[in-house]
Parts: sequence; C-alpha cells; structure tokens
Amino acid sequence: MNEPAISFATYEDLLQVPGHRVAEIINGALVTHPRPAPRHAQASSSLGDELVSPFGKGRGGPGGWWIFDEPELHLGSHVLVPDLGGWRRERMPRLPDTAWFELPPDWVCEVLSPSTARVDRVEKLPIYAANGVAHVWLIDPELRTLEAYENRDGHWLLLAAFENDNPVAVAPFDAVTIDLGVLWAD
Repeated sequence: MNEPAISFATYEDLLQVPGHRVAEIINGALVTHPRPAPRHAQASSSLGDELVSPFGKGRGGPGGWWIFDEPELHLGSHVLVPDLGGWRRERMPRLPDTAWFELPPDWVCEVLSPSTARVDRVEKLPIYAANGVAHVWLIDPELRTLEAYENRDGHWLLLAAFENDNPVAVAPFDAVTIDLGVLWAD
C-alpha cells in the first residue's frame, strides 16, 4: 500500500491567506488565526510603546534596539509572526531590504490568547530556542501576567513571572521599569 505523499506549506500558500488572518508556516504546516482581539492588541501595542522610546530611540534608556510589531521571521523552513520582536543594533546594524527578517531576533514577545496559546507555547517556543532567540516574554492579558524566559543552551529558563500592575525590570530590558498596568485594558 502506498502512503500518501506529505505536502508542506509554501510561501505561496501563505500569501493566499486573506489579510484579516495572521498566517505562519510551522513545522511545514500552514497555521492561521484571526487578527488580535482588542485586549490582545492593547497589551502588545502598549508594551511596544513602553519599549520603543527607551530602547529603540534612546529616550530615557540606553537605545541600541530595533523593535517591531508583528515582524515576519523566516527561520529555516518556518515563517513565524510574533506579536513583537527586537534586535540589538550591534547584531543587525541595518534593516533588511526584504519584507521579512532572516536574522533571528534577540527577543520576542507573544501575547497569548485562547486561539494561539498552545501554538505559541508548544510549537513556536522550541523553534525560537533552536534558532538562538535569547529572550522570550509571554503575556496573558486575561490573567494579567508576564512571564520572562532566557534561552540557556536551547532550553527556556523562566527568569521571572509578574502579575497585575507590578513594576517590571527584566532582561533584556531591565535598564528601565515598566508598570504592567499600562498593558491591561480595563
């Protein structure tokens, strides 16, 4: 008996996905989910706002970073779209000319939602670790939590977990303190 040939998603498949959905290729499969809901978008946008001035522009912080909303990452055969991604400018002095990034970021943030939490944790975290992403933050706007992880030899080590309106100063952005309360939609 012949086994059916396994087909892997292509970038052309990804381009056919309607614009109102986020599309990724994870372990050869095309994975789509809806654009972020308001609480998710609030957390992501507010965190980006808190980080860009001190780290992207050097206002009230050390500068030295590129920070982007929903960067498209081409990591080997995977195409991932984290909610936020950041690169140290010493590693990426210039932006690529493509619409995506092939250099793995130094930091990614995934904002968890019921439709993405399993994929973010179980499928994407190992890919980030294998590709040398140094730090991952997971934010859950429903639970009002932030978990900060560091990549240690391809494995994630939980550095700290924060909740509610606590002040946060954690790697790689520990040069400033962020009030978590600004992330939550009330």
